[in-house]
Amino acid sequence: MTSFKSGLFGAAAIALSAIALSPAILTGAALADTPKDSLVMAWQFDDIVGLDPAEIFEFSGAEYGAQVYDRLINIDPKDVSKIGGEVAESWTVSPDGKVFTFKIRDGIKFHSGNPLTAEDAAYSLRRAVKLNKGPAFILGQFGLTAENVDQMVKATDPRTLVFTTEQVYAPTFVLNCLTAGVASVVDSKLVQSKEKDGDFGSAWLRLNSAGSGPFQLKQWKASELLTLDANPNYWRGAPGLKRVLIRHIAEPATQRLLLEKGDVDVARNLKPEQFEPLKANSAVRLVQAPKGTLWYVGLNQKNPALAKPEVREAMKHLVDYEGMAKTIMNGQATIHQTFLPDGFLGALNDTPYRYDPAKAKELLAKAGYPNGFTVTLDMRNTTPTQDMAQAIQASAAAGGVKIEIIPGDGKQVLTKYRARSHDMIIYQWGADYQDPHTNAETFAANPDNSDGAKSKPLTWRNAWDIPELTKKTNAAVVESDGAKRAAIYQDLQRSVLADSPFVIMFQQIEVVAERANLTGMVWGPSFDSNVYWKAVKK
Repeated sequence: MTSFKSGLFGAAAIALSAIALSPAILTGAALADTPKDSLVMAWQFDDIVGLDPAEIFEFSGAEYGAQVYDRLINIDPKDVSKIGGEVAESWTVSPDGKVFTFKIRDGIKFHSGNPLTAEDAAYSLRRAVKLNKGPAFILGQFGLTAENVDQMVKATDPRTLVFTTEQVYAPTFVLNCLTAGVASVVDSKLVQSKEKDGDFGSAWLRLNSAGSGPFQLKQWKASELLTLDANPNYWRGAPGLKRVLIRHIAEPATQRLLLEKGDVDVARNLKPEQFEPLKANSAVRLVQAPKGTLWYVGLNQKNPALAKPEVREAMKHLVDYEGMAKTIMNGQATIHQTFLPDGFLGALNDTPYRYDPAKAKELLAKAGYPNGFTVTLDMRNTTPTQDMAQAIQASAAAGGVKIEIIPGDGKQVLTKYRARSHDMIIYQWGADYQDPHTNAETFAANPDNSDGAKSKPLTWRNAWDIPELTKKTNAAVVESDGAKRAAIYQDLQRSVLADSPFVIMFQQIEVVAERANLTGMVWGPSFDSNVYWKAVKK
């Protein structure tokens, strides 16, 4: 991995590096404009744990992966019901519905110069299953295991990949899963050359890249810096800009000031009160991108108080949905209380819960807590999470629930959550692929609630043991009739809405502020459909 040198990126890199070292940005001192051939972005990306596409399972990491790797197939960001080829130019499905044969596009090269073949695609899928990191379950749900994946996923020649499932699923479900980041194609020769002690090159790939996408990794410093260089030989055409420099800027006020001064081209984490002043600035534009991402509070059922049904219901009446929607989330989200986002098959828009501390007190008394109780709430120390957590702390206090907020960076909070050692947590969930099963299997299924479970969906993280809902979720994914399948998902949503440890609050609208001279950025329906390679500057 090449080390970062500020001179490589010109004055903008020096200016951004100075933010942590000097108060100049706060005193109005002039900084140089960004280079004409570079994209400079201010963003909060402290949730990145590593850069291996077989491990990436966070919003920021998924967006990184979309710039560096090509996937087997992908969705149309303007119409998620349409699936198109990426590395695969075409595919067929066998009459029995279990064998998917992909024809791999000819002429694609990795950043290393190695040609991309069907064997690279097969190796990438097999590698993800054998590593068994966070996103591996997406492939594992088709019956792929470390023991059988070599037989289930094969390259029969340099241009043909054969993918076999253990049973019949709706073809759109299988294809949607293969649009996920875990299906990114890695350079098998390069990765295998970096393997140590049977780790499939994972230690190396967590800090390096081995893709064929429009950009390649230059450097990543956790919670500080991410730099990418353009791939001039990208098969779709060279990116419009030569490099991307992303700095982790935690303060929205600093992001806005950098944007207005022209020291960054994009600001990603502004607050709603900053939108109106920016609308009057002709040098800046605001872009809204509805996302299939939900904001929710998880209630760990290992906590005896939170495990009581009346307490779960009470907590859903201790959130001021409308108040937060009009202030903290103004323009950045819509109230949404079911686990399927708008636009998904079977999605419901039921919103039965309102802020009602009196009702919450009644429910708490029935549960044996007439004087309330004290609980902790873990949160990622970013915008708007901080403001939301404080608002929930205040609204819950009116019902007698005292919340102690525990802030942390993205990696800290996520690690604790994945160990299910929290009480409550406020977090986001984004769809891994454009099929309702992606959310149903994490909000409405938990095949094994033991601490040593292999599958660890959000239900497991919050210790919610639901064998009957798990059976319904498994039935939905194999239902071939679209109307019947939608009806099952609607029943599942009603059950989760009524009884789950999830206080689902909002569906996200990403609001991005761009300099007016920047065009071509694609802000899609998910973070891994945000892409930079078409961006240019006037």
